[in-house]
Amino acid sequence: MYSLGVGRDFSASHYLVGGDWGAENIEHLHRYRLELVLEKKKLDQHGFLVDIVEVERHLNEVVADFQGKTLNTLVSFGGGNPSIERLATVIYDLVKKRLAPFRLDAMAVTIREDDIAWTSYRTTL
Repeated sequence: MYSLGVGRDFSASHYLVGGDWGAENIEHLHRYRLELVLEKKKLDQHGFLVDIVEVERHLNEVVADFQGKTLNTLVSFGGGNPSIERLATVIYDLVKKRLAPFRLDAMAVTIREDDIAWTSYRTTL
């Protein structure tokens, strides 16, 4: 299986709801590092897993939807906690739709929050 990774940095704020998490209940900013890993069993006729320029274009557009925003206000979180786990899942779903024409075998989204915590969401396609 071949893997290709692409990363992007962005900042967004959020606050947690539904429990007493102290300062986490107050809106605050995080620096996020998004790492996208695409997987395929075979390379294309040019020896590429995917067109990386096309992947970067899609990833830039997805990240732009989160950059500088308060995650709690975004419809994609449906009023629930915008945890890094949910952020990874939301971004995964957005990227998966955009990259469907590449016919990937698996894909993973890893989100790093302020270099202290991370989560990853991966499935086979």
